[in-house]
Amino acid sequence: MADLDALRARWLTAFLRSRDDDSRVPDPHRYADELLRRWQEPQRRYHTVAHLVAVLDHIDVLEEYADEPDLVRLAAWFHDAVYLPDRSTNEERSARLAERALPEAGLPARQTAEVARLVRLTVTHDPAPGDRNGEVLCDADLAILAAPPAAYAAYTAEVREEYHFVPNDAFRAGRSAVLRQLLDLPRLFRTPYGRTEWEPTARYNLAAELEMLSTAEDPAT
Repeated sequence: MADLDALRARWLTAFLRSRDDDSRVPDPHRYADELLRRWQEPQRRYHTVAHLVAVLDHIDVLEEYADEPDLVRLAAWFHDAVYLPDRSTNEERSARLAERALPEAGLPARQTAEVARLVRLTVTHDPAPGDRNGEVLCDADLAILAAPPAAYAAYTAEVREEYHFVPNDAFRAGRSAVLRQLLDLPRLFRTPYGRTEWEPTARYNLAAELEMLSTAEDPAT
């Protein structure tokens, strides 16, 4: 179970360090509370508070590669703040939430725009060369692909639970297409750490899952 008080403290630290001055702002804790409420919605199985914590922890590992690591952390808080498994607009709606909430909380326009840009980048996980903030957020979000076998299996099971409304054959086809797309990328990870520490394991996990999906039989047949 995630320590929500520790998470609120992490939010406050990243938020305050991202501001340009020390002027008074509305209570920033209430924004953390609202985001945590969203991350605990009942339709979530993988995109939960545990995923938020994991992404924040991975950003801590990759911090040296970001130009503005605290803005990357704020983007992590917002990147799946809106999440409905049957919708394709989650990232855009999450970015718009950031664009509304962060100025109200007292974050300047430039920093708000960067957070929203990073959230939108998680649609493709394809940062441009030299986009150091984007590289860190995308690598942190995809780091689950390099998890040990038991954790990777739990991740795939949770994803399947989120898409429980999709028939087995359609889910296998869609998931397989996603896995092939990822395996066809020249690089899954963009930071030096991600390339050396996560890339080989992630490719092994993806290939193994794809093989399993290709040989699975629909229980209904």
